Amino acid sequence: MEKRTFLKTGLLFTIGAAVTPLLKACKTTDKAAAASLAPPTKTRSGAFELPALPYATKDLEPYIDTMTMEIHHGKHHNGYVTKLNKAIEGTKYANYELEDILARVSSSTSDKNVRNNGGGHWNHSLFWTIMAPGGSPATGALATAINSTFGSMDKFKEEFSAASKGVFGSGWAWLCVGADKKLFITSTPNQDNPLMQQIVSKTGTPILGIDVWEHAYYLKNQNRRADYIDSFFNVINWKQVGKNYDKAMSM
Repeated sequence: MEKRTFLKTGLLFTIGAAVTPLLKACKTTDKAAAASLAPPTKTRSGAFELPALPYATKDLEPYIDTMTMEIHHGKHHNGYVTKLNKAIEGTKYANYELEDILARVSSSTSDKNVRNNGGGHWNHSLFWTIMAPGGSPATGALATAINSTFGSMDKFKEEFSAASKGVFGSGWAWLCVGADKKLFITSTPNQDNPLMQQIVSKTGTPILGIDVWEHAYYLKNQNRRADYIDSFFNVINWKQVGKNYDKAMSM
């Protein structure tokens, strides 16, 4: 064997020997994390269903147009529900509540459809409720927490807008309550969300979220995501977000 070939083979062997334990360690860590979550105590009967909108599809005009709402809710969200029901058939998730599914879903190929469609269903179910015609102001404990955490509502809007604009491609930006009961802003790709303990780097309970997939704004705003984000602030139902905050704080 030539000296060059011998050295190359030896180098590859050395790299392989070093990397293999790391890969095994990662797999072990993933399995250990998944195993740390006990089976849920509650079970669900019946298929997941598309929730009705709490307002008419035209009611968020002129900020979010009617056709976008019709397609977004009736086609996109409905598609996630249909595909989720199919994806969990015959799996360990078949009778789990949605939050229990999201907490346990992994990044494995076998969980891909459950992850994408479970996230899509949960994310949109929250999204519809935290909007309302004309919006509403933040008050009470939530307003106090926002001012304390971000300095002011305007500062919060700046940080939340930056997180929303900063999502590369498709995804979501979130306002969450962390395990320490403090507010934080984060973003996730695709249909992931901060409830996915096996996937995201920082977990929390989302109380407000904005969908920045193009299907959420392209008919009205084309590629102007920033315009859509500005419009979104005009329809935020802070009264509902406040209820979400109170619930998360009591958990």
